[in-house]
Amino acid sequence: MNTNISLLVLLSLVLSGCTAPELLLRKSHDAPSNETLPGQWIMLENIDNAKRDLDRAIRATNDVDEKKENRRFNSAQKKGDHAPRPVVGGLVHVFLKNGKMLKITRTETGLFISFDRSIVEEYHFGEARTISVGAVRAQRVSGWEGDQFVVETLDDERMKLTERYQVLDNGSRLRRQITFRSKQGEEVTNVQTFRRD
Repeated sequence: MNTNISLLVLLSLVLSGCTAPELLLRKSHDAPSNETLPGQWIMLENIDNAKRDLDRAIRATNDVDEKKENRRFNSAQKKGDHAPRPVVGGLVHVFLKNGKMLKITRTETGLFISFDRSIVEEYHFGEARTISVGAVRAQRVSGWEGDQFVVETLDDERMKLTERYQVLDNGSRLRRQITFRSKQGEEVTNVQTFRRD
């Protein structure tokens, strides 16, 4: 009986055009036995170029048509109107932290990542929770996928941020892969590399 009701509810959602909210899959609690993420790391790329690359990735995936917005703004200026309120797309990027220097500290239950000694993020192994910055809310999961530590963040507009940390070259290099996904599924990935300090 309950199965029939569940199927009817699902069918009615599909027919009405609604989609069920996306849920992020939990990551593993278990770190690999040879895990070497803790330490101090210095970015090999130029930090200003890395920031520009991230800004481009955000603009490409936030589902705002910038050309259309610029035309709307210019049209309002020509008419002498006040500047129109900007259209806001996904805001998952507000949860992204970036820095030239990373300090990663491991506890029994998670990681602390310090970005340029000023901002510290805490990630628990196997966590799944709701986080917020001001009025922006998102789901977050973090934990292990093989030898990579993965943090996924999904905002209410279905824009997704995935960060992957992986140690390479016998522990001397850290690869940080940052992927932004639009609600339409388009993805842009940036890679940052660090050397152990």
